[in-house]
Amino acid sequence: MTVLKRAAVYVALFLFAGTAGMAQDVTLTSRDGKVELVGTLLGFDGEFYRVETDYGELTVDGSGVICTGPGCPNLQAFVAEIQLSGSATMGAVLMPALINAFAQRNNYTVSREEVDQTQFDLLLTQNDTQKLTARFGFRATNTDEGFADLLADEADIVMALREIRRDERINAREAGMGDLTGANRSRVLSLDAVVPVVSPSNPLKGISPALLAQAFAGQITNWSALGGPDAPIDLHLPSEKSGLSQAIADQVMTPAKLKFSDDIIRHALPSDLADAVARDTFALGITSYAEQRNTQVLTLSGSCSFALNAGRRTIKTEDYPLTAPMFLYFPARRLPLIAREFLAFTRGAEAQNVIRRAGFVDQSPEEIEVDAQGNRFANAITMAGTEISLEELQRMTATLTPMARLTTSFRFETGSIRLDAQSRSNVQQLARSLEQGTYDARQMLFVGFSDGQGAANANRNIALRRAEAVLRAVSAAAVTANLERVQLGVDAFGEALPMACDDSAWGRQANRRVEVWVR
Repeated sequence: MTVLKRAAVYVALFLFAGTAGMAQDVTLTSRDGKVELVGTLLGFDGEFYRVETDYGELTVDGSGVICTGPGCPNLQAFVAEIQLSGSATMGAVLMPALINAFAQRNNYTVSREEVDQTQFDLLLTQNDTQKLTARFGFRATNTDEGFADLLADEADIVMALREIRRDERINAREAGMGDLTGANRSRVLSLDAVVPVVSPSNPLKGISPALLAQAFAGQITNWSALGGPDAPIDLHLPSEKSGLSQAIADQVMTPAKLKFSDDIIRHALPSDLADAVARDTFALGITSYAEQRNTQVLTLSGSCSFALNAGRRTIKTEDYPLTAPMFLYFPARRLPLIAREFLAFTRGAEAQNVIRRAGFVDQSPEEIEVDAQGNRFANAITMAGTEISLEELQRMTATLTPMARLTTSFRFETGSIRLDAQSRSNVQQLARSLEQGTYDARQMLFVGFSDGQGAANANRNIALRRAEAVLRAVSAAAVTANLERVQLGVDAFGEALPMACDDSAWGRQANRRVEVWVR
């Protein structure tokens, strides 16, 4: 807390001193004895007291006050307490792996204490002094429960497999937790995707998103309608309360304006879903890319010749349309120092390696040479309409062929000029790379593309404006970068390089993007 802010708090405390009731359990007194605050201690992070008073919740710098009363912490034996709640997938595997890596890097030993089937603690002890430093408490259930615990002030961090809902966002703001969609209130920790899966014994290799939605809505009930054998389809999904199930609804069913059939087998654990589908030739499931296990993932196909496979690079670039970022949310209050250090660690290269080894998709930018991009340019020629001239295709090829595409791409929410969640995270990731000088003395080109709806010239202009908007966002986020060291530019080729068929909403969404190319 700055001196100015501290002074403002002390003035407020001076005005209210002596008026609080006797039910509170701590008294914070300024070092000069002139200011006194009585209240209920909500938390202490080793540096700051968080106190509930008759006048609201206040955060007070511990270095400026003396604490007396039964609720005061033992400063010598202080142990940072951080409560995490939400997704069982994140709580069971990903977060413990990251905490272990963080501990190893910072000379801590990690021990685990089981509480019950859904709760456990990870304890960090300093190797040098054998002092218990922090307790990371986990309640690994589902995303809904994570947000409920946060609103009940029983969690500091939410682990979520979906974005926060509107009502949750409103309730959090009304509870004084700030806007949980803000840059400092939420973070994409890692990447995943929603994938349709079948048994390895099933002959089907691909399915369109439209047919997938119709099957899970109960409109298609036989494999013969999907190009398979004459047999009924057994449907499998995660538990309805899981964030993964809600992400599937958002990604697959909502665009098709359909709802799930009641005749679906639900599974509490993604591993149970994958095992059930792998055993049953006539099963069709939807799960996460990281939890596919022994199943066969179906390719997403359309009426044209395009097919999109889920893979590490296609999920990073969002070329695979059913991406599902994994989020952390935290309220507008100070976390203990070790928690802030851990969250900073999760952004670094070492943490990205841990994420990849845990089976999830990391956010580290990769450069993809033109030769490694498959048939993209051949498809551009094949699918070019009458409005795309040979000269424009030649210009695109001449511009991009000497460069490499970054896996850092940008897409927009459906029907909006707002970047989607993964792209908002990409803004921060790319900005940090610029601040670190990763692309100094190199050329970086933001290239806009569009779907094929409407006139080609208008589409190119729209794509160019999107590319310019992304460049502005990245530049604004790269606060400490010397952008004169990087040759930044924008270009656009409109509908000249489609990723998917334009005859569906998901295909048009995949085609509307801003790519980043470097040289």
